[in-house]
Amino acid sequence: MSVIRIAGGLSLRFRLRALVTGAGCALLALAVGVFAIGSGDYPLSPAQVLRTLMGDGAPADAFVIQELRLPRVVTALLAGAALALAGAVFQSLVRNPLGSPDVLGFTQGAATGALTAIVVLGGGSLALAGGAVIGGVVTGAVIYALAWRRGLHGYRLVLTGVGMAAILTGVNGYLLTRAQITDAARAVLWLTGSLDGRDWDDALPLLVTMAVLVPLVVLGCGRALRMLEMGDDAASALGVRVERIRLVLLAAAVLLASFAAAATGPVSFVALTAPQLARGLTRAPGPNLLPSLCMGAALLVGADWIAQRLVPGHQLPVGVVTGVLGGGYLVWLLATERRAGRI
Repeated sequence: MSVIRIAGGLSLRFRLRALVTGAGCALLALAVGVFAIGSGDYPLSPAQVLRTLMGDGAPADAFVIQELRLPRVVTALLAGAALALAGAVFQSLVRNPLGSPDVLGFTQGAATGALTAIVVLGGGSLALAGGAVIGGVVTGAVIYALAWRRGLHGYRLVLTGVGMAAILTGVNGYLLTRAQITDAARAVLWLTGSLDGRDWDDALPLLVTMAVLVPLVVLGCGRALRMLEMGDDAASALGVRVERIRLVLLAAAVLLASFAAAATGPVSFVALTAPQLARGLTRAPGPNLLPSLCMGAALLVGADWIAQRLVPGHQLPVGVVTGVLGGGYLVWLLATERRAGRI
């Protein structure tokens, strides 16, 4: 643990390895983003991309980058970061590596809201995004109410979330059977998780959400979250208002996951995988919020670049790539937990 003294008697504590890991993941995410912006039918070198982003590019380059490719990359970076941060919060609160919006039912709730907007209301893209956010928030409130009993225990939250996920999966399947063929195709593409056709209207709400919630979670509640990992009694003895902090963190994580789903669809396994990879690289206890955030951004933008080029002549939805990679990681994680005797 390193300490930096700040004027006024304040000090900033950090772990050097965690700081280096987070910075490395952030640089990797930006590098992959620059490379992705320059790839395609209208190829651009990294130097051209950077020059254009700084305002010195040709008009044609500026149009391709700023109007066609940059919104997609920015949406991928923001959504990956939001999902990873939400996953890190959930895993710390439930003290379980399987805690993530995918497993706990929040992603399925966002999908239910989006499907309701498409199938029942016949809404467009704006209604779909709003339905996803409302569905995720309502699901979070229901899970919290069902799991709360003189406090919120981690395993009770996990079991309640798994049960809610099963129920909502059935509801989503029913909604798909009620949809018209065109609406069903649109809904299935969204449910897979896709970044095709994303523009600044998709990225802006997520950017605003991140600007508000990231400081709240990392700076406002990060220390309390580390104490909560030691148990409610220990955290309460150290002055943490356990239930209030837990409620704030759960609300923030649900909003992050919901707005990410609204922008990209329910992209699977990023929230589950990124915090575990970040913790393995930092080798540090605690939630590792910033390294997880940067790792999630790198994972999603990298997965989207792979999805666009894995099959020549076709662009796969990014959720296909994250699902395959994340599913393999989940099997490995379950095997590791079983050998360790934890499940």
